[in-house]
Amino acid sequence: MALFRKKKTIRINPLPIQEIEQKKASIPEDMVKNCPNCKRILINNQISQERICYHCGEHLYFAAKERVDWLVDSNTFESWDDGLSTINQLNFPGYNKKISEAQKATGLNEAVLTGKAMLNHKPFCIGVMDSHFIMASMGSVVGEKITNLFERATDQSLSVVLFVASGGARMQEGILSLMQMAKVSQAVAKHQQAGLFYCAVLTNPTMGGVTASFGMQGDVTLAEPHAKIGFAGKRVIEQTIRSTLPDDFQSAESLLENGYVDEIVPRSQQKATLDLLLQIHQK
Repeated sequence: MALFRKKKTIRINPLPIQEIEQKKASIPEDMVKNCPNCKRILINNQISQERICYHCGEHLYFAAKERVDWLVDSNTFESWDDGLSTINQLNFPGYNKKISEAQKATGLNEAVLTGKAMLNHKPFCIGVMDSHFIMASMGSVVGEKITNLFERATDQSLSVVLFVASGGARMQEGILSLMQMAKVSQAVAKHQQAGLFYCAVLTNPTMGGVTASFGMQGDVTLAEPHAKIGFAGKRVIEQTIRSTLPDDFQSAESLLENGYVDEIVPRSQQKATLDLLLQIHQK
């Protein structure tokens, strides 16, 4: 009977565990990653220069230096304030080590890269915050660099484009970090009083004191798709009001619907959009 016939099977001899571990070790750590949205595997050298998931279109982490190289005209970026370095003024335990590790990981002196560049031959000032530098938290040097960015832009009658990303004020600097909110806001106000243009581009995540100050003070406020934007965290708010918030709470799409963001612009359209805005507001 067919029921008792011997089934044809293929035996696969598994590799020894030691050999498997050796093969794993030979694969570079930075060769692949998982998309934070669709969870599918991404091969790094196949990701486009715009840093977008080729499965679902999710906007991935964009390093500050890479974003500047991608956006501005070739060889036009002039970096400012690279010599500024953070001092552990409150002697916070482990802070010096954290700063040193972040500098090695990102190649930046602090969590924001600032300078002057051109986009389609139009000069402007640019700042890019890097979330891999202690979550782009705002400390004294971050505040100083962004303040200098707006002050020099005012002196040179140039527009400012600032890519914002932050977890908020830096706890290791206490009140000194919170003071940067007012300091940068004053520089932004003087820039705007001079009749100059400031465009804030909110990326994922933009939270805390950064959102409560210069993150929301642009003449035009753009956002990247699905960026998380807010002040306090969702869990903290739910515990405070004792109510469940909607799933899209603090998303760029929700802020656009409620009038806090002017437009959501994917990276494929950002060059053209910023070029048009700079052209309209060029002095």
